[in-house]
Amino acid sequence: MFVDYLVSPIGQLAIDTDNETVISLRVVSGSVGSPCPNWLTDECKRQLEEYFQGGRVCFELPLKFDGTEFQKAVWRELLKLDFGETCSYSDLAKAVGNKTANRAVGNANRLNRLPILIPCHRVIGKDASLTGYALGIDKKAWLLRHEGLDF
Repeated sequence: MFVDYLVSPIGQLAIDTDNETVISLRVVSGSVGSPCPNWLTDECKRQLEEYFQGGRVCFELPLKFDGTEFQKAVWRELLKLDFGETCSYSDLAKAVGNKTANRAVGNANRLNRLPILIPCHRVIGKDASLTGYALGIDKKAWLLRHEGLDF
């Protein structure tokens, strides 16, 4: 397991990888452990820095999907959302083939270990309201504004 840290506009991020995939992206506060980087943490940091500086609109990283088949289907659909594009929980439920699974979609978003990289911040309420976000509504609003949306 490898870890490195990036100070970003939404807080300090911890990037966890193995030799082949990005495993998680976390917001951390307070003191953190010593970094133990590898080529993939370096590449992830580079791409995230480009995103936060406005020069990157999609990520090209190998990601590890740990979850149920339904959760993985939700996360694959999220990867189809373009920079600055949003959808509702019900839209996402329909896209994965279960139009009544809004709560399950919300749970999949909550359990997403790769926020920003798998852009669950782009899921909003059907009435275009900001709804829950595991990293906090303030960070969700910042990310959406960063992507050119009025939130």
